[in-house]
Parts: sequence; structure tokens; C-alpha cells
Amino acid sequence: MQASPAQGLSRRAGFLLVQLGTHAHRSFAERLDRLELHPRHFGMLSHLAASEGQSQQALSTALRIHRSAVVALVDDLEKRGLAERRRDPVDRRAYRLYLTPPGRELLADLERIAEEHEAELLAALDASERSQLISLLQGVAESQGLAAGVHPNLEPREGGAAASAS
Repeated sequence: MQASPAQGLSRRAGFLLVQLGTHAHRSFAERLDRLELHPRHFGMLSHLAASEGQSQQALSTALRIHRSAVVALVDDLEKRGLAERRRDPVDRRAYRLYLTPPGRELLADLERIAEEHEAELLAALDASERSQLISLLQGVAESQGLAAGVHPNLEPREGGAAASAS
């Protein structure tokens, strides 16, 4: 007896990764939408918190995302009062990036939301299985040359234009 197409797809790692990734992204985006935020805001706040004081250029290089994507995200965070640019004391043409106190508070809330989301997403696994899954996925991502902690929709497209971060 031949397996149904659905059964065949459910045995393919690539299909399962896309299926679960799409589901995880949508459900996390729904949680953040209540706060009028998008997962890209959470990602940039997290990166800023881990590397405060970096220039936009240094952040772009470290994250391997196009400068225009960094500028657009920082512009949005700045308008919301969550991040700020400060003039570089050495290079007056450059700016350093910092979280504001409201940005730090929001990031703490978003971390809790992310933890709840991940707990629900991985509820079928025990702690050891979760750890193993994360380790395996990190290895696969690394072997594919993906930048750790960077959503692929933030990476530049051919021709230098930033991809839309939807």
C-alpha cells in the first residue's frame, strides 16, 4: 500500500521545519500583535541589549543583515521610545545604539512572552528532549551558514536591498 502524500511529507525534515517554523512564527506574531509589535522588534531589542553601544554599522556587520534593515528597525524602535541613538564621541558621523528604560522593561515582558510561547510549542517534549532538539537545530543552522539569532528575512537580498521582515 502506498503512503498518502501527507504521510510522505510528514517524514521529511525540511517540510516539518517549515511547517513548525511557520506555525511558531504566526503564533508568536499573534501574541506580539496585541502589543502592536512584531517578532523583528523582539529580535532587535534582544540584540541591542546584548551589544549596547555598538554602531549601526557594527550591528549590521555582526548580525549579517543589511544596513538599511538595521536603520529601519532602529528608526521604528526610536519612534516608540524603546531605543536611542547617541553620537559616537570619537566619530561624530556615527551613532551608538542603546535601549531606553522603557525598552528594557518591554524586553523583559517580551522574554516572558517568548518563554510561554516556547513552553506551549514544545509541550510534547520533556526538558531533556527540548535541550536536545535545540542543540540539534543549532547544529543544522550552523552547518547551513546561518547567523545565530538572525531571522533570514532580515538578511539582504541580491542587489543589496533589504528583505522585507514580515
